[in-house]
Amino acid sequence: MIVSLLPYALWIKAFHVISVIAWMAGQFYLPRLFVYHCQAKVGSEESERFKVMERKLLRMIINPAMILAFIFGILLALMPGMINWNAKWWVVKLVAILLLTAYHGACVLWWKQFLNDQNRHSENYYRLMNEVPTVLMIVIVIMVVVQPF
Repeated sequence: MIVSLLPYALWIKAFHVISVIAWMAGQFYLPRLFVYHCQAKVGSEESERFKVMERKLLRMIINPAMILAFIFGILLALMPGMINWNAKWWVVKLVAILLLTAYHGACVLWWKQFLNDQNRHSENYYRLMNEVPTVLMIVIVIMVVVQPF
């Protein structure tokens, strides 16, 4: 347990929330770019523009935000009194976070496929996949705010 960080708990919590918002914003936007990228002809100027946009979104926003969300979240979890470890809500939240992280990995895989002009999925597939982070976000927020278990 990290007792020495307790005076900074609200700052750490604020930076955690900011990081999560940035991560989620990117998770919502990247699959939408994939939908539009599907509509662009392979090798076209438009397709190349999407590759740049997707790379910048991943490297400048989504990846750093995810890393910071994990760092601040772990710091919070290690502070005494922040989590009732006897409750079950945090287990559900953790599973949802792991699924969101796996989804992030899938987005990176899809981006690499687009980057190499080897996309294997349709616009509708990415439209459907765009709903995954929304569902996971709802579960996470309910677990943290309501703590139903």
